[in-house]
Amino acid sequence: MKNGSQLYVVKISLIVALGGFLMGFDASVISGVVKFIEPEFGLSKLQLGWAVSSLTLTATLAMMLVGPLSDKYGRKKILTISALVYALSAVLSAIAPNFAFLVIARMIGGFGVGASLIIAPMYIAETAPAHLRGRLVSFNQLNIVIGISAAFFTNYLILKWGQLDNDLVNSLKLAEYNWRWMLGIESIPAIFYFFVLMLVPRSPRWLLMKGFDQEARVVLAKAVGESQVDKDIVLIKASLQSDESKAKAKWTDIFKPALSKVLLIGIVLAVLQQITGINSVFFYAPMIFEQSGIGIDASFTQAIYVGLINLIFTVLAIGFIDKFGRKPLLILGMAGIVVSMFLLSYGFNAATYSVDKNTLSQFAGSPIFQQLQSIEGMVFNAESDFVTKLCQVISVADFEQNKSSLLNSAIHINSTLILWGILAFVASFAISIGPVMWVLFSELFPNSVRAVAISFVGFINSVVSFLVQLVFPWELEVLGSSSTFFIYGLFAAAGLVFVMFKVPETKGKSLEELEKFLAK
Repeated sequence: MKNGSQLYVVKISLIVALGGFLMGFDASVISGVVKFIEPEFGLSKLQLGWAVSSLTLTATLAMMLVGPLSDKYGRKKILTISALVYALSAVLSAIAPNFAFLVIARMIGGFGVGASLIIAPMYIAETAPAHLRGRLVSFNQLNIVIGISAAFFTNYLILKWGQLDNDLVNSLKLAEYNWRWMLGIESIPAIFYFFVLMLVPRSPRWLLMKGFDQEARVVLAKAVGESQVDKDIVLIKASLQSDESKAKAKWTDIFKPALSKVLLIGIVLAVLQQITGINSVFFYAPMIFEQSGIGIDASFTQAIYVGLINLIFTVLAIGFIDKFGRKPLLILGMAGIVVSMFLLSYGFNAATYSVDKNTLSQFAGSPIFQQLQSIEGMVFNAESDFVTKLCQVISVADFEQNKSSLLNSAIHINSTLILWGILAFVASFAISIGPVMWVLFSELFPNSVRAVAISFVGFINSVVSFLVQLVFPWELEVLGSSSTFFIYGLFAAAGLVFVMFKVPETKGKSLEELEKFLAK
């Protein structure tokens, strides 16, 4: 393969993989917004969860629809539409006058998320030469992680710039409309994605599927070189004819007794990846950090650390997965998740609450200032006891209005322990169950049902993700941070035991060998 061909296919793969960047950005930018929309729209905890999780709901629907649509209209066209959808969602979210409008705008963005998650890697796989396919497809996953980090970073910048006193900041109203800018800024990379996709050809496999042989030949010549074009066209056409002649797998096929073992493994891994709380951290990171009493600015700063750790350990996972194997990474990562979740539970459980000078300074001039002075210096070992005492000296209405500020200013906790617990959790997830789950999905299921089976367990994964995001604010309010993280730790511990005794090692085995071993 000539260097020119390699540079060409790398270039178009990088362009297409920007869809992954937008997906990661769109999904996690909401983390900086929840702090501001809750009081502005007067949201309950479940409404706050709905504002975050609604995107996942429509993304799940889109994942089931975009495959057939891309077969009909082409991969490039679907990606181009998704870029416009991202831009539209960003603008509508930024100007949302009320909660319902914001949710609808976020749900529109979910269609872009679902499309780019499925179609971007599909396009790259269909265009890249075999010896580069794995690395080029991984661009999309890497860009998702970079997008998550970029969202944390831009949220922080907008918050900090809003505190500056200059004409530009005042004219843009960064302080007044900070969360609107956080959501709206995504329109810039989305519009950029729309235009750079014009530099990308249509997928050669799709072109051959639709009978555009000459155009496919031109694309393949640039991607693999002239000497390989004819061989690739023959192989692709043979594959397409084989697909047409095969009876398509039905949903019911994956429930046959012979597949019960691999289906159980797939379902457990799909649930485990989300039930341990990863999207609670990604989508509510500043909220979690602020609950440790470090303040808004520091909470946004520490959220950036979450993104960077996620990026670093995802890169390590890509490098280690074929060297050390899938199961060792899973065991190491799940053990790390157990330890970090129990560490977080301990940290929040050990917290004490008291009204001190810091608390009083935040409420100087407030109608409840004198009432708070009456309990200055009293120390409470449980949040519930502190809340009970507060409601004895101030009205329930005043408490509900100031709840977040009161609890965050009155908590005394080892915030360093909380930071390291969160970072250890993200690192453990990123090097194990995060990327390894998808690799195992592609290896565990037999060829005849692989597509249907992955769609099924992927759907379960998305549903659990939606539910975890939806109930997390409610869990923090009703159960408390300590109990919430303890529950996540119990799920992780059960998952660790399952991985140790039920998940096979697939490293170095062909798909046919695995099929004989697993699908009896």
